[in-house]
Amino acid sequence: MATPKFTIEERLAKAKAILKQADQSQVLNYWDQLSDDQKKQILGQIESVDWVEVTRLVQSHVLNTPEFIAPKSIEPAPYLPRIPSKNLADKYKQAKKAGEKLLRDGKVAAFTVAGGQGTRLGWNGPKGSYPATAIRKIPLFCCFAEFIRKAEQKFGTTIPWYIMTSPINDAATRAFFEEHGNFGLRADHIMIFPQGMMPAFDSKTGKALLESPDTLAMAPNGHGGSLKALYTSGAIADMKQRGIEQISYVQVDNPLVKVIDPLFIGLHAKSQAGMSSKALPKAYAQEKVGVFCKVNDKVSVIEYSNMPDELSEMRDEAGELVYKGGSIAIHVMATDFVEKINTQEGGFALPYNRANKKVAYWDHKNNATVTPQTANAVKLETFVFDALPLCQESVILETDRIEEFSPIKNADEPGALDCPATCKQGQTDRAARWLETKNVKIPRKADGSVDAIIELSHLKAIDPEDLDDMDLPAAIDAGTEVLI
Repeated sequence: MATPKFTIEERLAKAKAILKQADQSQVLNYWDQLSDDQKKQILGQIESVDWVEVTRLVQSHVLNTPEFIAPKSIEPAPYLPRIPSKNLADKYKQAKKAGEKLLRDGKVAAFTVAGGQGTRLGWNGPKGSYPATAIRKIPLFCCFAEFIRKAEQKFGTTIPWYIMTSPINDAATRAFFEEHGNFGLRADHIMIFPQGMMPAFDSKTGKALLESPDTLAMAPNGHGGSLKALYTSGAIADMKQRGIEQISYVQVDNPLVKVIDPLFIGLHAKSQAGMSSKALPKAYAQEKVGVFCKVNDKVSVIEYSNMPDELSEMRDEAGELVYKGGSIAIHVMATDFVEKINTQEGGFALPYNRANKKVAYWDHKNNATVTPQTANAVKLETFVFDALPLCQESVILETDRIEEFSPIKNADEPGALDCPATCKQGQTDRAARWLETKNVKIPRKADGSVDAIIELSHLKAIDPEDLDDMDLPAAIDAGTEVLI
């Protein structure tokens, strides 16, 4: 972005030169009709775009459609089981110790991708502000903050928290944190920054579309853009100054996620991995999740839409899916790895993907913004899992739905999945599992489901072992709501 020392005229001259070189001069067609504020608006957008990168991508991804080339070699990616076998028990024990030491030494940061709005949930605000827990109804951001506070207390450390917003919800997110006193965390240990954006392009001409005379039609550059934003925002520089070596990556919609997992961090660090992932066994063959595979001898994720049916359906002698590791966007990545993929020769290393979309655009003939009925534009986005093949080493650790996966993506409707109701049940199921390991009697219905609503605060426990010194009830009564 331009600094105040440049005048509007100087910024305009620079923008014109950059746009001419990129063959995108039409972006400033309405300059003479704009007010001073509108001129600043569109200049700010122009200055936020890497037009050298745009020039390359228009040729490769807009005017031409990249062909998906089926890999020569696909195998199931090896993974570590959630519950270790006897021969892995010592490895897990040592890895957990290593992860805990990294935490105590202040070498771990939390990173939350939180660019979404709560629109699909009927919520007017950032998705992270949505009330998520089963009884207290605390917001998603607070769930994560309480987890971090407990981890800091447990390991006697500071865990800086980096939060990626979007231009749409950045101001509202900052205001929400200020309004809630940063949920008990120190402000100087929280860094909030917006995701990068990319223009949408006319699919026939490759020209960047205007939404209005003073506004480019912009779209987020995909969740892979989080790795770029970490670097361009200065977050990586801040981490390196603090001595952060490992970044725990989670998405904002999942209140059960282990924001910090010492075992996972330790397995990743001891393997000297660039980026590691948690995998969820697929519920059924055609479940719409990316699948962890070994592609041409590199750990990769193949989107379900690109996965051959014969591989999706393949089963072993025990009847288990062969390709069963589903990607759920829980990662640990080395700070040096994120820096490397941003600074290598040729620029940001993650590949862009083309998506044909309906994008509202400014129609100069009718002097109005038009919403098309069919796809008219190309949006370009990156996927975070496309960083995996760039790693020399990568660990995959199995988890399960009860333990840490019950996202809130959809509104409550009959038969809906990944909604507030299923998340409320997920929170209850995990709390019940943990409490039963401590001999608390849990009421269950005939179908085996928990006959109560239980919320276990992260301030009290982020792991079953945290329950050891707590005064727990001997039993939970059927039909009750219990907050622990």
